[in-house]
Amino acid sequence: MTDPTAPTAPIHDTGAFGHPRGLMTLFFTELWERFSYYGMRAFLILYMTDTARHGLGLGTEISGAIYGLYTFGVYALALPGGWIADRIIGQRQAVLIGGAIIALGHFTLAAPIIVPGSEYWSFFLGLIFVVIGTGLLKPNVSAIVGDLYTGDTPERRDAGFSIYYMGINIGAFLGPLVCSFFAEKVDWHLGFSLAGIGMIFGLIQYVRGTPSLQGAGELNEEALSRVAEGRKQLAYALIGAAIGGGTLYALVSTGMVAMTVVGFAQATGLIVVIVAVLYFGSVMTFACRDKVERHHIFVIFLLFLGAAMFWSGFEQAGSSMNIFARDLTDRVIFGWEVPTGWLQSINPIFIILLAPVMGMLWVKLGARSPSIPVKFGMGLALLGVGFLVLAWGSLYVPEGAASNPALGVGMTWLTVTYFFHTVGELALSPVGLSSVTKLAPHRLVGQMMGTWFMGAALGNLVAGLIAGRIETLPPEQLFTVVASIVIGAGLLFLLFSPLINRLTHGVK
Repeated sequence: MTDPTAPTAPIHDTGAFGHPRGLMTLFFTELWERFSYYGMRAFLILYMTDTARHGLGLGTEISGAIYGLYTFGVYALALPGGWIADRIIGQRQAVLIGGAIIALGHFTLAAPIIVPGSEYWSFFLGLIFVVIGTGLLKPNVSAIVGDLYTGDTPERRDAGFSIYYMGINIGAFLGPLVCSFFAEKVDWHLGFSLAGIGMIFGLIQYVRGTPSLQGAGELNEEALSRVAEGRKQLAYALIGAAIGGGTLYALVSTGMVAMTVVGFAQATGLIVVIVAVLYFGSVMTFACRDKVERHHIFVIFLLFLGAAMFWSGFEQAGSSMNIFARDLTDRVIFGWEVPTGWLQSINPIFIILLAPVMGMLWVKLGARSPSIPVKFGMGLALLGVGFLVLAWGSLYVPEGAASNPALGVGMTWLTVTYFFHTVGELALSPVGLSSVTKLAPHRLVGQMMGTWFMGAALGNLVAGLIAGRIETLPPEQLFTVVASIVIGAGLLFLLFSPLINRLTHGVK
């Protein structure tokens, strides 16, 4: 199985740090894209629930469901985004078009600055644009990084991805600091505008640096011969989606089907779970050639469930934990109130500081390094410990703090929570990605990587739904329930790790 966009020889034209020059082009493209994504995420639910400063004034439950559907879509559309790149336009064009659609989405969200009274239509249309654009850009920019190292040594390839991931976290760190500051202190729509401007910066340097990619991300002759067929398949898929969407809209608008935003989000999550179970079952029954392959696919299914559960807690950073930071946290330092969204930059700081430490730890442990299920169990348990810290802090929130955040708890509680969440992420996320590529049969690697993204998508959806309960459940109760569930899942991974290890048949 070959990659239709991969160059046939290593790229020897080196630039910064002795790596291909194109790496820096992709580094800054992803930096600015993550700047725009995390910059907007830092204040998105704050804008939806705001009633004092011309926000949408939606309830927390509805806002959480919308937030969950939005972040679900961002990850779920990575699958068709990768397919479109492989079959029709190539990864290079997909990144350019995706970035342009992302920028369009942010500027559409900012439209009420120019067109007063357009909040609702511009909001939902803007979110749709960002979801579509991210689905095109996100999987394909990473794939081009891999193309730059075709035929190169694994060590140099890993080092290149480490540099690239640093760009992701720098963007995730800077985005909330800039966008949430102007969104919260000046105007919500200015924050959306700055996210769009960031994406424009990314596109400009991407276009200027395109020659440095030297063919990486372009369709080869074999792929070009199948473009017409791919376009036909895409047209059928779009027509089917339009018919399905139009039918659902007609049924809901005429009252034949009672459907709320929350109900739609819940139904979407249930459908994803059912489809995932049926899909893995069919792969194990019909696609696997022997017992070893069936065992490997079953382990990937367990990792899918574990990842979905992990992200359902971790991704509350932009929803329930953001609301906690706004309403129940004292953010005043030397008489100045820190923007709520600034606390979203704590996680990428910890990633930048701790990722090298964790990497060196696994290398030093060598053969004694924890197995796949043990690392998953550790990640889930650490996530739960973080929520227990937040639940503990919630006990010290006095009555009236929601109307006067200065009465809330200190920012240390959230900082410690983010520390545990980050260590859990570093234990689970990299090993999950790596394990799927190792466990999946070569002919099924692409599909199995897609299931990993769907696990993240499902987790994001659930995170939004959970966040919607923060208005009806006391924070300490909500965070304790979440902690209990994820710690329980982590303990199951640890308890059954010997059995799961046997099912991996030696894959480490």
